[in-house]
Amino acid sequence: MKAVTWHGKRDVRVESVPDPILKDPTDVIVRITSTGLCGSDLHLYEVMGPFIDAGDILGHEPMGVVEQVGADVTEVKPGDRVVIPFNVSCGTCFMCAQGLQSQCETTQVREHGSGAALFGYTKLYGQVPGGQAEYLRVPFGNTLPIKVPDGPPDDRFVFLSDVLPTAWQAVEYADAKDSLVVLGLGPIGDMATRIAQHRGVGTVIGVDLVPERMERARAHGVTVLNVRDSHLVDHIRELTGGRGPDAVVDAVGMEAHGAPVAKLAHQAMGLLPDAIAARFMTTAGVDRLHALRLAIEIVRRGGTISLSGVYGGMADPLPMLTLFDKQVQLRMGQANVWRWVPEILPLLTDEDPLGVDTFATHHMPLEEAPHAYEIFQKKQDNAIKVLLHP
Repeated sequence: MKAVTWHGKRDVRVESVPDPILKDPTDVIVRITSTGLCGSDLHLYEVMGPFIDAGDILGHEPMGVVEQVGADVTEVKPGDRVVIPFNVSCGTCFMCAQGLQSQCETTQVREHGSGAALFGYTKLYGQVPGGQAEYLRVPFGNTLPIKVPDGPPDDRFVFLSDVLPTAWQAVEYADAKDSLVVLGLGPIGDMATRIAQHRGVGTVIGVDLVPERMERARAHGVTVLNVRDSHLVDHIRELTGGRGPDAVVDAVGMEAHGAPVAKLAHQAMGLLPDAIAARFMTTAGVDRLHALRLAIEIVRRGGTISLSGVYGGMADPLPMLTLFDKQVQLRMGQANVWRWVPEILPLLTDEDPLGVDTFATHHMPLEEAPHAYEIFQKKQDNAIKVLLHP
């Protein structure tokens, strides 16, 4: 089969690799029809080389059609249309029963002290072959795949794999009543603004610097501000009763602009041998914390910061005095996909209240994945959300 494989910094290729096979009686094989390119994939594209091997298959936002099922699979059958969550979770352990599928005890990567395994995402998360491919082996066939109806296009459902539950959890954790600021209007931030509006948050403010992303959110009724505005904090307070917002969603994470020292640290990491770089990143790595520091500054006293953007540093300096003094709550973590599916799936109707049918900006054949990664990473050609089609 054809699959998108990693070969180094900013070097992904579409290659022929062996077809996946059933290994356990609860496995299924899915023929992929659509698979997303995620901002988290750019971490692999840029800085996570020490934890990934040449030839690893990328991607964690797939959907498709069941082709084969193991002997013990009873909940899906060949021909069923399914979305595959990015968490590899069993659905039956203690953590899964708590709605914490991202902490699944069956697939936790204990060797690295990590939570549940993820499709297509480094040794830290199990090095499981990903979904940017023609076929995907999916374990836990009775509990992991999300069955969806035939009929509507893939765009209606594919974002259940990551974007929708990640944005939903970000808004849920923020628990904003009257006002919410979303930092970063990429796919997760953009969808978080839509979910917040749908859930009745009165004032929703988006902050970014890419004109196309800002205009896209503005077209959905979001108040949009430029992060480079020298009076940004003052303007946000003016829009939120002088106090600041009830909550801030940081949908940027370590892709944040600013923080030149951390940027240099990331670049320097790429010059180190993998073994040394890996040890450094897991003990003393630093992130670009511009977005998080901004969130701490603008959130009102007693407010909440919800982190959906990925951070990876182990030695990040945080303004603990400010956090403590302002009595700020921090909530964060990988999205627990199945926890939110029952709430999201009923919204994926023909009325399309979240605008999923037109959410993708680009549809491209799998063979064009290297170009897709490049334009997404460089924010070119209005590439906000790319779907690849094997």
